[in-house]
Amino acid sequence: MKRKPDWLRVKIPGGDIHHGIKKTLRDKNLYTVCEEANCPNVGECWRAGTATIMILGEVCTRGCRFCSVQSGNPGGIVDPLEPEKCADTVVSMNLNYVVLTCVDRDDLLDGGAGQFAKVIAAIQNAKPDCLIEVLVSDYQGRQIDVETVLSQNPNVFAHNIETIERLTPKVRDRRASYQQSLDVLEMAKKLRPDVLTKSSIMVGLGETEEEVETTMRDLRTRQVDIVTLGQYLQPTRKHLDVVDYITPQQFDRYAELAKELGFLYVASGPLVRSSYRAGELFLESHLSKKGQAV
Repeated sequence: MKRKPDWLRVKIPGGDIHHGIKKTLRDKNLYTVCEEANCPNVGECWRAGTATIMILGEVCTRGCRFCSVQSGNPGGIVDPLEPEKCADTVVSMNLNYVVLTCVDRDDLLDGGAGQFAKVIAAIQNAKPDCLIEVLVSDYQGRQIDVETVLSQNPNVFAHNIETIERLTPKVRDRRASYQQSLDVLEMAKKLRPDVLTKSSIMVGLGETEEEVETTMRDLRTRQVDIVTLGQYLQPTRKHLDVVDYITPQQFDRYAELAKELGFLYVASGPLVRSSYRAGELFLESHLSKKGQAV
């Protein structure tokens, strides 16, 4: 495992707020990607009233080689009280921006889209001033499931392309594909042009700058509005090795390229993750101007 450069060293989160939020989540048997993916920004985001809640359990039906979330078969189990628990958590944490995501649930006929819709509706009812971003799986390219999620009017629809096309078979589960992810993002924008779309790219896996630029161009061709770029970090020795630690200067270069390509917003940096709050002040402002925020 390569030694991390100084710019990737961060203080371990702690304090009363951090531990209080963790207790709230465990009391309701909920999990955040902030924790499951060992996100380095968890303390910063939680203090700012932002969290990423992972619904539909903590066991993923897929086995991507960059992700530390447990793989297995959830057996079709869905918690019927989850929408209420999520809404209560948003209220108790006083969140002003929540990202809802999930493990892949290929064991469910709708991939979990129906549960997404129920959770969105419950949060909107309990705390209507909270902006909601959904970070969804690819639903194996099924438009009806994308429609189900969008039917509840989330403010942002996100799906991660994760990596460049050449590395996709090596990095992601075989059931995921580069084209399928592009199709889902394009589908969402065509169904709801008023909803912001968003995607994320990991770097440091052996890609070239030209390949990253091509990926961003592919996203813009599908009218994706927001892109984030961050450093891949190996979660355990069983996962893919880091090929390169990308410098902050190169991340700045990627940000410049993204802006030139016409993205409404880009967050690019070594510690940036798909749900990083760097873009949320922009999103809140943008949505308010469009009259979507309450």
